[in-house]
Amino acid sequence: MIHLTYGELLHVARRAVAPDVVVRDAGLLESALARPRASVLGADAYPTLEEKAAALVHSLVNNHGLVDGNKRLGLAGLIAFLGLNGRRLTMTEDGAYDFIVQIAEGVLDDVETIAECLVQHTEPRRVRRG
Repeated sequence: MIHLTYGELLHVARRAVAPDVVVRDAGLLESALARPRASVLGADAYPTLEEKAAALVHSLVNNHGLVDGNKRLGLAGLIAFLGLNGRRLTMTEDGAYDFIVQIAEGVLDDVETIAECLVQHTEPRRVRRG
């Protein structure tokens, strides 16, 4: 499993939010990045890729580590994390928007439910040849 680093997340934020993105609290971003790696009594708290991705997007959207653009960073961070791990999001743009807004508004408020959505809306990333 490949996890995003803080530097990679800032790169994603600069591309997805703004080149001069303002971090409100670096600790909250670090916390969001650490959540997918959490363990309980030596076992992964989030054992599947989808659960790890769900924990990441839930934290990025709701921790408010940026002054502005937390939902955009949540989606972009999710896409980057999935991509690093050979998966891609298959939602339409409107579907992805609704998904992130539902996380932000608490409609999708637990990792298990978010992970179930990701199971249904991800697929292996296609490798370009040539």
